[in-house]
Amino acid sequence: MELNFNSFEDSYNSYQAVYETLLHKTLEHLALRFDPVVSVTLVDNNYIQVINRDYRHLDQPTDVIAFAFLDDCEDRERILHSGSVVILGEIYISFDQAKVQAENYGHSLERELKFLFVHGLLHLLGYDHMTEEDERSMFALQDKILPKDNL
Repeated sequence: MELNFNSFEDSYNSYQAVYETLLHKTLEHLALRFDPVVSVTLVDNNYIQVINRDYRHLDQPTDVIAFAFLDDCEDRERILHSGSVVILGEIYISFDQAKVQAENYGHSLERELKFLFVHGLLHLLGYDHMTEEDERSMFALQDKILPKDNL
């Protein structure tokens, strides 16, 4: 397992260990058997707004953006159970947006940053929330991985 962690602020580096633990927990929960490589970067709102504008054509900040390298892969399920090294993709999380959302939702910043990482990771693994059914499924899975009482 390899988690390449980057942040624009050294004080955020403590999240690397948290995210490594969540990566392992998520794969275990989903019974996936492969050796993942994931890049996660904590950024500010200005940085994520540029990514959002350039790749999603939405000129505004957002909380998390995930670039899944297996999105168009027909063999995704086989690959995720192959035992091989698999480069899943990149996750960008806006620390600024996480602070705002934590306050709005009435929970800790740590909880929000964990939630956003798991949300982005699930996108890398092929989950989405484009339909109501997919959203219910994905958010239920997030709740199982990150129970509210353990945060």
